[in-house]
Amino acid sequence: MRQSDWMIYGAYGYTGVLVVEEAVRRGHRPLLAGRSEKKLAALASRLGLEAVTLDLTDAGALKRALEKVSLVFHAAGPFIDTSDAMIRACLEAGTSYVDITGEIPVFRNTFSYDAAAKAKGIVLMSGVGFDVVPTDCLARHVSGKLPGASHLEIAIAGLAHPSAGTAKSMFDGMLVGGLVRRGGKLEPAPIGKDVKRIRFWDRERSALAIPWGDLETAYRTTGIPDITTYMALPGGLVSAAHGTWRLQDVAAPLTRKVLGSAPVRRGIARLLEARITGPDESERRSAGSQVWAMASDESGRSVEGWLETVDGYTFTALAGVRSTEKILAGGFAGALTPALAFGADFALEIEGTRRHDSIVTAA
Repeated sequence: MRQSDWMIYGAYGYTGVLVVEEAVRRGHRPLLAGRSEKKLAALASRLGLEAVTLDLTDAGALKRALEKVSLVFHAAGPFIDTSDAMIRACLEAGTSYVDITGEIPVFRNTFSYDAAAKAKGIVLMSGVGFDVVPTDCLARHVSGKLPGASHLEIAIAGLAHPSAGTAKSMFDGMLVGGLVRRGGKLEPAPIGKDVKRIRFWDRERSALAIPWGDLETAYRTTGIPDITTYMALPGGLVSAAHGTWRLQDVAAPLTRKVLGSAPVRRGIARLLEARITGPDESERRSAGSQVWAMASDESGRSVEGWLETVDGYTFTALAGVRSTEKILAGGFAGALTPALAFGADFALEIEGTRRHDSIVTAA
């Protein structure tokens, strides 16, 4: 690939740096981009790469830069604020787009450009990291073993403490509130109401229903109409959330209105950037992540599957670069999920990932 075949925007962020380093490790020479000339210069100098300073509000400069590359890897969150401008510029320039979001509104927005992307012959793919490659691939795997499945449950466990970017996205997700998919449509669901014990591959854990990106992506990947997504948390946190969920009907709308106001949201974002750094290399190496999924049908038959993999940030860098390689190799167009484009086994191409599954039939 030529040096300018692809661009990494937001290259100097916590996850962006991991993606850049993985790209270089695999022999790529991506163009680095972002708003801060100083931060870009330091990273580009360390790795011997070219860089360009770009602001998403400068549509003309952005389009000119994108016309010089085949794909942009968008790593600048919160994506609810940044992705649409980049997608629109990619459509103008005829440049493929990937990002590492986990934000449900962002997935919905990306899918809304499917026809435009097909007309341009480009790919739009949100969620090429831990959000949502392992869960999307496992969802396709278990649903493929049970044609006609009507229910899908997905759970994750073992995530490291978040980076500032992840924390900001999590905060924005909190403002959206809890969600599930029922009858093919997203419905509100108070966080804390739905809790369960889930048998992950290593042990059983308490899990809390949370709005994960698969509520959008797994629906498109599998077509299953009823989907619930869970996160395993310490039992005390799950119990506390479950004990207060009834208050959300009264408190949540007011809380979201106050916290979602522009001045408060900006202040919280600045606070998170100042206080949170993300896990260091030793923490990432010692951490690991797990995914569980179960597809079931109306007769009570079900298929379970498990994935074991590296920590979420390392996985994001590995999967993100490999997704980029596959898209640049050609053969895809439109707004796609990772598993729709690359298949259920794509997650197994990521170092340190293993899959286990079994078929369970109700008595």
